[in-house]
Amino acid sequence: MKKREDIEYHLVEEILNPKIFKSFKLVEKTPISHNTSKYRFELPNPDDVLGLPVGSHIAIMAEINGKRISRSYTPTTLEEDRGHFDLIIKSYPTGNISKLMGELKVGDSVGMRGPKGNFVYKSNMCREIGMIAGGTGITPMLQIIRRVCNDSTDKTRISLIFANVTEDDILLKKELDEIAKVSPENFEVHYVLERSPSEDWDGDVGLVSKDMIEKYCPKPAKDIKLLLCGPLPMIKMLTAATNELGFQKPRAVSKMEDQVYKF
Repeated sequence: MKKREDIEYHLVEEILNPKIFKSFKLVEKTPISHNTSKYRFELPNPDDVLGLPVGSHIAIMAEINGKRISRSYTPTTLEEDRGHFDLIIKSYPTGNISKLMGELKVGDSVGMRGPKGNFVYKSNMCREIGMIAGGTGITPMLQIIRRVCNDSTDKTRISLIFANVTEDDILLKKELDEIAKVSPENFEVHYVLERSPSEDWDGDVGLVSKDMIEKYCPKPAKDIKLLLCGPLPMIKMLTAATNELGFQKPRAVSKMEDQVYKF
């Protein structure tokens, strides 16, 4: 009998190619904040499953000002969803791929390839995982959180610090809160806002600090991992802070065996 991971890779190999960009058509575009939308892309057949290994991502490519540019994104659809996959992308006026995505119309097609990345989640691969995400950096974390909390045999404990600028910027909050409510033994989430919290805000305020990491994330150990995903300035700050707290310094391009992994 084939292992689940073998089946998943076979599926993704059929639909995606890690070296060749294939075209996928946008069939639905749903705004979810002032600068962020959910993009639903059609798979070749209604019964197709994307099958992307948990922790992996896909690359979107476009030619902009005569140069081929690509950026990586993690789908937010469930592993078992068929016929389509969703991407949540924040568009910036000065961005390249993100700006292009913001201008897409239903019916347009985009070139993508995958799987990409060196991280593939395996059940019970470590005792505890600390996650620190900023903005759309929540997407690879959500895939792992779902896998852990939907598997009764997985005893991994996950602690997530999710940082955003304002309350309106928090993506997927309803789903994260529901998972935390249903699976408290596996998952807890701590929100951090940079500014403008409401009067009844009960999360943290400011930038993610060493104190927050020390308070909410697991201590450095051989059987834990710390996963980071967010804007580059945030990742640079977190890399320095986690190193000062005793975590191993991550290499420029993270590998599966690293204690601190940067998506």
